Amino acid sequence: MEGIERSRKRSRQREEILAVLRSTKEHPTAAMLHTAARRRIPRLSLGTVYRNLDVLEEMGLVLHIRNGNAQDRFDGDVSPHYHFVCDACGAVLDMPLPYRPELDEAAAREGFRVRGHRLDFHGTCPACSKP
Repeated sequence: MEGIERSRKRSRQREEILAVLRSTKEHPTAAMLHTAARRRIPRLSLGTVYRNLDVLEEMGLVLHIRNGNAQDRFDGDVSPHYHFVCDACGAVLDMPLPYRPELDEAAAREGFRVRGHRLDFHGTCPACSKP
């Protein structure tokens, strides 16, 4: 599996979960990934999906988007980018804004050791904002 550490044992389940996640821009929940992956692996459990998402996050292959009271979402695009979280429908969308590395530099000037940053915008998405 491309991008998976050689020290990790290959896992058909992990490969399928990552493939499903990379095939969408929807930022699915674990339950949504479970439903999609079960089409190819019918006996896949939701617990296995959660465990493999933890491993994939630890390996730097997925982003875990924690939404407080809403369901957590996952993103197969680990490149630096921003998200918008809709307070009305719960959707998580990629924001079409350029990544700002100067924010990392500004924080570093304050004495912090910065590896990067994540920025989530919150409000109402265009679909929910329509009258």
